[in-house]
Amino acid sequence: MLKTLTVENFAIIENITVEFGGGLNILTGETGAGKSILIEALGAILGNKIGAGKIRKGTDFLRIEAKFSDGLKITRKVSRTGKNSIAANGKPITLAALKKLGATLVDMHGQNQNLEILREENIYKLIDDEKILSERENFQRLYRALNSKVRELEKKISARAENLQRLEFLRWQEREISAARLKPNEDEKIDAEIKKLSHAEKIAEHVQESAQILNDGDADILTALARVEKNLDDVARYDDKLNSARKLLEEAEINLREAYEEIRNYGGDLDFSPERLDKLHARADVIFKLKQKYGASVNEILQRLEKIRADIAAVENFDSDVDDLKREVVALERETKSCAEKLLEMRRAAAKTLSAKIETEIQRLGMARAQFEIVVEPTEKFSKDGGDTADILFCANVGEEKLSLSKIVSGGELSRVSLAIKTVTAWQTAATMVFDEIDTGLGGITARTVAEAIAKISRGRQVLCITHLPQIASMADIHLQINKSEIDGRTITKVKRLDDEERVKEIARMASGEESAASIKNAREMISSAKKFLAVSC
Repeated sequence: MLKTLTVENFAIIENITVEFGGGLNILTGETGAGKSILIEALGAILGNKIGAGKIRKGTDFLRIEAKFSDGLKITRKVSRTGKNSIAANGKPITLAALKKLGATLVDMHGQNQNLEILREENIYKLIDDEKILSERENFQRLYRALNSKVRELEKKISARAENLQRLEFLRWQEREISAARLKPNEDEKIDAEIKKLSHAEKIAEHVQESAQILNDGDADILTALARVEKNLDDVARYDDKLNSARKLLEEAEINLREAYEEIRNYGGDLDFSPERLDKLHARADVIFKLKQKYGASVNEILQRLEKIRADIAAVENFDSDVDDLKREVVALERETKSCAEKLLEMRRAAAKTLSAKIETEIQRLGMARAQFEIVVEPTEKFSKDGGDTADILFCANVGEEKLSLSKIVSGGELSRVSLAIKTVTAWQTAATMVFDEIDTGLGGITARTVAEAIAKISRGRQVLCITHLPQIASMADIHLQINKSEIDGRTITKVKRLDDEERVKEIARMASGEESAASIKNAREMISSAKKFLAVSC
């Protein structure tokens, strides 16, 4: 509930703080006194756009502050430089966040807002109760899944030609790699053999020389070692101190002979073949060309081959995947359609019940023969809200056909239709409702019924109502008078909370334009009648 609204430097308002209470808060005053400006300031604090053009002449900024019963305080400041600051309980927030927050705090209802009820999304808000909203969430889950599968299927189908070209290319790659008949680590083995064969003559020379040094002639190492061993054997006849040395030489001889045998065998197996080297170079060239396309090594090329084969299998399964997707889409369409039909029936039932209540309220508001119906019809295509469309049909006079409310209703009729809707659905709205001059063009019995409707709403909600009708003003729990005056050549707007006697005078002025004995008496009677109505009906 809105407790206070402070407005500073806004149009003709210099600085005022208005205190509101529960129930029906009536705002009255002469035309141009600043009533609508006050409501416009409230709209700004709820997220409506506001520019520097609203800043009072001679000042650098405008400031609006609203305090609510739950402790929330919203402040908005606009400077001539274009800087716009918004804070909720002292913490900065964006305009988008303010608008979202404002929608939960106050429900604005005026000539402009009346048109909002004609929007389909707002019609759904009227009829979608908790059960319907739950079913709508289920529908939206199916709807999102269906759209996702449809997009996936469309993407698959549109890629058909591209996939065929890709399949041909993959098969060509598979053939090129497979034709080489690569073996794991083959490139490393070929490189090693090429290196060996390219230096075969030098290798043979070193091997032969090494074998000769070890065991070939009188000067070779093994022959010399044998002599040393014989000499030590002779020494051992006279002294055994060199026996350990003799054993070491014996071990050395064994190792050297093994080395000699290995070198000799290597030399014996060494076979330099130019034909073999040419063949290896040719094979290395084949592998090099494949490396340029498919990987840095034979092992990487073989891994790429496995990937290509997997891709071929996936592309070859394209038609099968498309068929699977088509079946999934059909199943989701069937499930989504079933949910949409259920949602349609639930909405039709809710719309029928709500329509009857609203029609009764409209008739009570002075249109005794009016017909009102919320219609929900199926559509060929699904939307995020379901498989139906909603509209309001209306007929103000007997004998006429009900047509879409947006095409036939006048401003005054729309105000009463909107008020009837608010009366029936007040429990769905924010804690505070604002009625901005919805009584335009009304009078007599209709004015009285409109006043009673607003009074009823105010029993469950805080209501702020700008009015020119004494019938509505007489229902007030709190009556605020807005007037303007000139001080030092400047227009100043003031707000005054009226006491009982001041209320009588204001209602008398509203009813007859003067404070005569008759008008005062009439005003007292109107207030008395309003109190009786509130006591009995509310």
